[in-house]
Amino acid sequence: MNSERMEVQRTIPTDPATIFQLLCDPQGHVAIDSSGMLMDATGKPASAVGDSFVVHMDREALNDYPLGLYDVTVSITTFVQDREIAWTILGQIRPPIGHIYGYTLEPTDGGTLVTSYYDWSSIDPVWKERAIFPVISEGALRATLGILARTIARDGASA
Repeated sequence: MNSERMEVQRTIPTDPATIFQLLCDPQGHVAIDSSGMLMDATGKPASAVGDSFVVHMDREALNDYPLGLYDVTVSITTFVQDREIAWTILGQIRPPIGHIYGYTLEPTDGGTLVTSYYDWSSIDPVWKERAIFPVISEGALRATLGILARTIARDGASA
């Protein structure tokens, strides 16, 4: 981990394909969000780089900037079936920020080693100068993995 990228890991007792399916689903993003900002989503599940869907946000959950309710577009930047998915966030802010969120999935004896990452190393210089990153803490990434594990178990998809 460097100062412009965070990674957290957790083994989840199911296969990579089950986890990947949830991570491709716009509603899956809402279901596992630990920040409380993701309220709903519209669009089809991602199936390739360049796919996108809309997430309806509420920044009040972080209580840092008074943005209220707003929409962002999740744009898929990496798509390796059952192995890795990553995206950037597009919205009304200009220039686009350019931060990346993603997951890698590695099969293990106990299920799948899931790595959640958050990378702001290539953000636009305008945003780098503002020194507002990371927006999401390492604890929030870790909590999202916990919610992911719980969601998979609750849906009866455990291996």
